[in-house]
Amino acid sequence: MNNFYKDNDRLKRQMTHPMMKRIVALKEDGYTQSREYRSAPENFNDAIDSYDKVMEVMGEICAGTIAQNAYDVDAEGPHCEHGRVTYASGTQRNHEMLTRSGLYGLTQPRRYDGLNFPTVLFVMASEMVARADAGFCNIWSLQGCVDIIREFGDEDLKAEFIPRIACGATCSMDLTEPDAGSDLQSAMLKATWSEERGMWLLNGVKRFITNGDADIKLVLARSESGTADARGLSCFVYDRSWGGVTVRRIEHKMGIKGSPTCELAFNDAPAKLLGSRGLGLIKYVMSMMNGARLDIGAQSVGIMEAALREAVRYANERRQFGVPIATFPAVYSMLGRMQAKLDGSRALLYETARYVDIAKTLAAKSDLTDDERAEMRRASKYADMFTPMLKLMAGEYSNEVAYDAVQVYGGSGFIKEFPVERLYRDARVTTLYEGTSQMQVVAAARYAASGVLLNRIREYEADAAVLDIGVKAKVRLRKMTDEFERMCEAVAAMDGDAKSYHARDLVETGARIVIAYLLMMDSKSDDRAALSASVYLDMAEAQNLQAAAAITAGGGKEQLENMKGMFLKNGCGCK
Repeated sequence: MNNFYKDNDRLKRQMTHPMMKRIVALKEDGYTQSREYRSAPENFNDAIDSYDKVMEVMGEICAGTIAQNAYDVDAEGPHCEHGRVTYASGTQRNHEMLTRSGLYGLTQPRRYDGLNFPTVLFVMASEMVARADAGFCNIWSLQGCVDIIREFGDEDLKAEFIPRIACGATCSMDLTEPDAGSDLQSAMLKATWSEERGMWLLNGVKRFITNGDADIKLVLARSESGTADARGLSCFVYDRSWGGVTVRRIEHKMGIKGSPTCELAFNDAPAKLLGSRGLGLIKYVMSMMNGARLDIGAQSVGIMEAALREAVRYANERRQFGVPIATFPAVYSMLGRMQAKLDGSRALLYETARYVDIAKTLAAKSDLTDDERAEMRRASKYADMFTPMLKLMAGEYSNEVAYDAVQVYGGSGFIKEFPVERLYRDARVTTLYEGTSQMQVVAAARYAASGVLLNRIREYEADAAVLDIGVKAKVRLRKMTDEFERMCEAVAAMDGDAKSYHARDLVETGARIVIAYLLMMDSKSDDRAALSASVYLDMAEAQNLQAAAAITAGGGKEQLENMKGMFLKNGCGCK
């Protein structure tokens, strides 16, 4: 039987990364949990063995159940009737299989019936689920909502909801509204305290809510009357069994059709406050969205993995002029670039997840030493920096790789009978939801402007100096970094509009250098990794030169004003 874990040695290799020993030791409280829980590992090797076995189970379910249902789920989709959602039959079978396997509590503490695995393993599972069906990945990964309850909820809230999620209760993040998309501080769903019911009551409309008829909801609502900004927003936990929420409709989407995207009406829906009033958007939702962006990074990598495998298989089977098309330079060079983008995205994905693990695990401890506090701050800084970069780069690469997979198929790739057609549609949303690529640039740009990104790249440079990755590669990477430093200085000297105009070039340039270093440092593991590193370095070098030229050329203030004026006045920029 196929297994999406066992057939991909790049996944298992993540468990041997040097940072994993620290991550696992932190997660297991120095392996003291084994005194209280029989399932807890006694040492690092014991933990890795457990992770390996569970990932094998996940890989088997992804290949044998979720992937097998993907075509029918895409065709059937979910249904809405009498204000309730019914999953596609294949989606329901997927959910039931994972529930029976006990995998929904993957990262939750053992005291709440979870497996207490690190975020790295959750990301790995999400990547495999997305490879099988990107739409179902949304339902699977939304269990990450439980992290917000665990981090910020009181003990009663934790005890009430976390064990249920570990047993398969579905979740949703109810954030956006018809007039509040990326601008969440404009959310106006109203929350009022009811003395009679001893609960908050929610009234209003939410739109574009993924898995909108979930069992447990985290809802952003305005609790402070007379406010119109983020300071008046709080976060609430809602249980579907309490009533008061109706699904108005399911959106008809281009892709990820197995994931119901809903418009919801809240009518005196009872809810419980999560954490403190007024911190809903400022603290809790921002943490929630960072987790979602990490998940979308995993989803993007899973889509790329599926698309590349389909393209390679087809290129070897499809014969033209008497030979497989995989023998044509135009095709195998395209496949090489697809592999490099996939491997580069995966490298950034797991680097980000490792920093998230260290930051969150240390933040949950109450007795940090000075060294641990410094370690937590460093990990948090890099997790916050890499998360939007990951979402940006992996989402864009996912679209490019899916596009190229259709191209390899030729006309057949345009036909629904073939899986690359679905993958192409599914990939499109990865640059849109949980903040568009443009919003990720805004989030990451401050790290380029402040020098944090450059400093991290210099740290990679120092790490690579002691590795046998080749003198020429080191020289090229150092030259790229020096050029990036000059680009940062040039943009810093520009005015506000010009800085924003060039922010994407700057962020993507830095991200490509980071990815190139990560791939180069991994290039000794096998020949395929070395080839991806080489191909990616060539791509990054060429694209960074182009970005540097664009920043040097500028696009002066007059040009920017004319451009903005043209489109504002004439709509399409044409007479």
